[in-house]
Amino acid sequence: MKEHDVVFVTPGSFVIPSGKSSSVELVVEQVALRLRKHVRVAVIGRRSRRLPPMEIRQGVRYERVPAVSPRRYVEGVSRKLKKLRPKVIQVENRPRFAGFLKRKHPRAQVWLSLHSVTFVSRPHIRRSELRRCLAAADRIVVNSHYLKNEMIRRDPRVKAKIVVNHLGVDPNRFVSRWSPEGAARREAMLRRLGLQDRKIILFVGRLIRIKGVHHLLAAMPEIVGKVPEALLLVVGGAFYGSKRLTRYVRRLRRKSAPLRKHVRFVPYVPHGEVDEWFRLADVLVVPSARREAFGLVNVEAMAAGVPVIATRAGGMPEIVEEGVTGLTVEPDALGSRLAQAVVSLLQNGNEARRMGEQSVERVQRLFTWDRMAERWLKLYDGR
Repeated sequence: MKEHDVVFVTPGSFVIPSGKSSSVELVVEQVALRLRKHVRVAVIGRRSRRLPPMEIRQGVRYERVPAVSPRRYVEGVSRKLKKLRPKVIQVENRPRFAGFLKRKHPRAQVWLSLHSVTFVSRPHIRRSELRRCLAAADRIVVNSHYLKNEMIRRDPRVKAKIVVNHLGVDPNRFVSRWSPEGAARREAMLRRLGLQDRKIILFVGRLIRIKGVHHLLAAMPEIVGKVPEALLLVVGGAFYGSKRLTRYVRRLRRKSAPLRKHVRFVPYVPHGEVDEWFRLADVLVVPSARREAFGLVNVEAMAAGVPVIATRAGGMPEIVEEGVTGLTVEPDALGSRLAQAVVSLLQNGNEARRMGEQSVERVQRLFTWDRMAERWLKLYDGR
């Protein structure tokens, strides 16, 4: 497939590439970098004052257009596409863009890549409009079987053109804490932070209610009662790249005040630095709500050799193997089972290490950017 052109259309919410973007832009950046050896690839994204309107970076062409509104943005994207004349227009996580661009570029294949249920749900789009946009897409690619089944439930007509491609991670950067290099880097950071004698529970993500941080804080008194050296590190903020506090974040901080020796909030960490925090952990906890389509933090922690405790919801059971790479808890049982699961791994270091090392193997087999790019190439070849 040497001569096929692919253009990724990002949502326009964040600049790409950037250390302060959502996971959507991260996925595009990493996959485009690996596809460039096999296809002529370009990425269209939001314009920024600090980046040129067009540049070639590591062999990938980046085109940037103003994003004063979604409508103006997608119109600017369409003008760029007329010049690039791609064979595949790959729209990321915006079904409405896919419908618009298919009307404007009927001779191109328009693929819709969905990362979550957010923009296929109200208030972002009505069911009738969603179905029109899904019908316009030539192919729909989702990041989990959960999301595939959810889309088929919403519109059974998409069943024949929807496929799953799980997300990935760079194992060369998310080095396992059990490797000599990872162990040395972990120990150095523990010393720097003065945490050598602590058992570290990690949460990484946006501080919004659906991510479930409040469940983890509620479990901490029981955890600390059984593991006095336990420390919860909450890494992230309510917004990407911002330290602004919301009402929910303020409630979290108030709730944690009696446990201030056992809970620390770490402001937003750029993705280029977050691997150091994963390696610190004895366990990662992902107490997200039922609609979590994938959860990239799961595979990032697993690549770092960290067992994961996640809710048995959305696409997460596809990533975290119960009893093999971590533990899963029913969303309705977080109040009664989460503390027990965390304590069981903190008190059993051998079991935690076994799960962590098996996590590394599972990631390298299924959840790397290279594997994801290979699956994309097979889809392009077989379309």
